[in-house]
Amino acid sequence: MKQSIHNQKIMKKIELDISPDFTLEDIRKIRDYNYEITKDMAEKERDSYYRRRSDTAMKWYNDFLEKRNAEKA
Repeated sequence: MKQSIHNQKIMKKIELDISPDFTLEDIRKIRDYNYEITKDMAEKERDSYYRRRSDTAMKWYNDFLEKRNAEKA
């Protein structure tokens, strides 16, 4: 499902500045960012939004594990 134009504008307005140390404050920033983007979405649109991001995160994590395991071998 495509994001609404309203949500695309919000994404452009909000900058996500995550520290290299990834602190608790960064988690709060991500939660606030996601809330601002999804607060006006329909349930199906919100589910799709989070599913796409979780799929991306899982791919990144699996790639990370493969690289780490290859370095240990």
